[in-house]
Amino acid sequence: MNKLCGIDEAGRGCCAGDLVVAGCIFEDEFELEGLNDSKKISEKRRGEMFEQILPHTKNHIVVISPKQIDEMGISKCMRLALEEIMQMLKADEYLFDGNTTFGVTNLQTMVKADGKVAQVSAASILAKVTHDRNIIRDAKLYPEWGFEKHKGYGTKAHTDKIKAFGYSPIHRRSFKLKALQPTLF
Repeated sequence: MNKLCGIDEAGRGCCAGDLVVAGCIFEDEFELEGLNDSKKISEKRRGEMFEQILPHTKNHIVVISPKQIDEMGISKCMRLALEEIMQMLKADEYLFDGNTTFGVTNLQTMVKADGKVAQVSAASILAKVTHDRNIIRDAKLYPEWGFEKHKGYGTKAHTDKIKAFGYSPIHRRSFKLKALQPTLF
């Protein structure tokens, strides 16, 4: 039987906080009821599943800082994270949620794999819980921006906070929000 490593990310579309990429290989006959795309699972249940997934899988979680994203660009950061996971987790196949390999060879992709393939769903949960815990930790350092609510995504409430307070040390300066761009009229 082929050993599959599922891979997913959380935070790629954020304008603040870490980008987290996780890889996950099931050990033995591990099964977990309710595995799905992490965004379709409640925050509380994701946390419970995270704790159940860790001891029953080989996994590797890569955390990329906003500074690294600004210095190297998000695509290069994604490529390096994917390569690191493939180096750290030996599998017969690697399946990444989405439609691009970021130039990584021997990597398969599938749109919405996080809702279709258990190993990718587990990786999705590992990445999302790690991302959210990190940004909630950062929210305590930078309370003005309300990171615990929007998790670093470019919501209206978040862009209003940026307009009021400017950028925090965990904002990605390379991420251009349309709502903050000058208009031509």
